Amino acid sequence: MALNVNRNVADAFYRYKMPRLLAKVEGKGNGIKTVIVNMTEVAKALGRPPTYPTKFFGCELGAQTQFDIKNDRFIVNGAHEAGKLQQMLDIFIKKFVLCPGCDNPETVLTVHAKKQTISQSCKACGYNGQLDMRHKLTTFILKNPPELSPAAQGASLTEGKKAKRGKKSDGQSGEKGSDGSENELDATNEVDEDDWAVDVSAAAVKARMEDLTNGAKGLTISDDMEKTPKERIDLFYSFVKQRRDQGMLSKPGADKDIVSEAERLDVKDKAPLILCELIFDSNILSQMKTYRSLLSRSTQGNPKAQKALLGGVECIIQLNQATLLPKVPHILKGLYDLDLVDEEVMIDWGSKPSRKYVSKELNAEILAKAQAFITWLKEAEEESEDDSDDSDVEIEYDDRARPTTLIEQKNATPQLAKTAVKVKSDDNEDDLDIDAI
Repeated sequence: MALNVNRNVADAFYRYKMPRLLAKVEGKGNGIKTVIVNMTEVAKALGRPPTYPTKFFGCELGAQTQFDIKNDRFIVNGAHEAGKLQQMLDIFIKKFVLCPGCDNPETVLTVHAKKQTISQSCKACGYNGQLDMRHKLTTFILKNPPELSPAAQGASLTEGKKAKRGKKSDGQSGEKGSDGSENELDATNEVDEDDWAVDVSAAAVKARMEDLTNGAKGLTISDDMEKTPKERIDLFYSFVKQRRDQGMLSKPGADKDIVSEAERLDVKDKAPLILCELIFDSNILSQMKTYRSLLSRSTQGNPKAQKALLGGVECIIQLNQATLLPKVPHILKGLYDLDLVDEEVMIDWGSKPSRKYVSKELNAEILAKAQAFITWLKEAEEESEDDSDDSDVEIEYDDRARPTTLIEQKNATPQLAKTAVKVKSDDNEDDLDIDAI
């Protein structure tokens, strides 16, 4: 069924139509994915490369995306309903297709690489303006402009890699296809190590999909690791936020998935900071217990991650100063009792003011509230050192001499009685007055 490109228009004779988006869920477990069956036809009706709306879905859902141009397969990881994707497509159309002046979809995007901006011009009304560059998709568009062949575009969440365009030995460019576009890059062409090309052949995609089924990240590992630290932290934020919104953070196994993703993106030292932002509020004392397993797995044996957790707690206190500032000692004791922060790390944190996470003034207030607990920690540490120097011999109780069977207990009873009588008589002897003899 054909839909109006601008679905806010109810006119049945509206000239701009697009096919209804069709989605098919494949696989199971970690390898589950949604294939957008007719993405090429939908994108053609919108006048955009099919990689753009696919990548937009990935950005909005916090999911990884994959392209198989030769087999016309556009994939979003995870199980997603066609209706939900259709609603997201409406958002994409409003942001990246419709003209802000006349609401017609007859627009063309132009990438200005030097200025790192994208302009939008309308053929219907003559509008010419700049796109809002705050959305993550704009990063992908900058690196993969509309005139670039989709086959040469990357497969990561927010960043693509341009494939090196092959040239024949006679110096001529690739042959034109029946539609006038360049043929896709031959897999045998040499590619620079710094300009990695995504192999989209059927065999390669099948192999990568098998990797995904086994829990690997396949197509996006290289691209994600080439991103800046901030971009990788944003990816991790989207990953955790999606699972929080789905109510999965407190479920068994969720902590392993989140820590694995933090390790994959190489943001494990900063991961607790993101977790604090997403799971803590004014009820931090109870929330620490709820998410203890997740926080413990993220900080165990990692002093940098533990300091990041304390920094995240500072940020939460800043957002709820009236409620949480008086509770600083209780919060620190909770972190200590739950084994989320080692006492050495906490003592070092409380030794000097810092403005790394909050203002220096607020940090000084927090440390002032924490001093009683920090002092208690130092004294406890000194006492434990003194106890460790004690050379007293420990004697353990041994019950091997106790009668174990009923017969042994029966035989032991008279003997015990005799011993008791003897002890009693001995006691009586002690009571005698020697002068009375």
